[in-house]
Amino acid sequence: MKTVLIVEDDLINARVFSKILTKRGGLEVKHTENVEEVMKIASSGEADIILMDVSLSRSVYQGKSVDGIKITQMLKSDPQTANLPVILVTAHAMEGDRENFLKQSGADGYISKPVVDHQQFVDQIIALLPKQDN
Repeated sequence: MKTVLIVEDDLINARVFSKILTKRGGLEVKHTENVEEVMKIASSGEADIILMDVSLSRSVYQGKSVDGIKITQMLKSDPQTANLPVILVTAHAMEGDRENFLKQSGADGYISKPVVDHQQFVDQIIALLPKQDN
């Protein structure tokens, strides 16, 4: 079973995403907004894909405030985690944000909140999951 790591500081959003992914997508879900934990889960291969909230209000890494863009940059610049798909999730869906965020972060996808179409949400995530090695 594939595992989605949800990096989200809003517990209600995290619960909603979790429910959609487990019920509709048949996926396993982990949730944290702790950056050290995100890095540990990513580098140990415990997650197959990451849903990354762009604006993490409480996340700190090595004494500095970091947002989802910064965490994604850190993951993408580490050879051990560079191939792990990251999908940015944000409520800041202004014209041009999508391209800007994707370019800045190196993320693999972008979903705007609120998630209205649950099936499309699941499909977008499953489409970016690494295929099973046969």
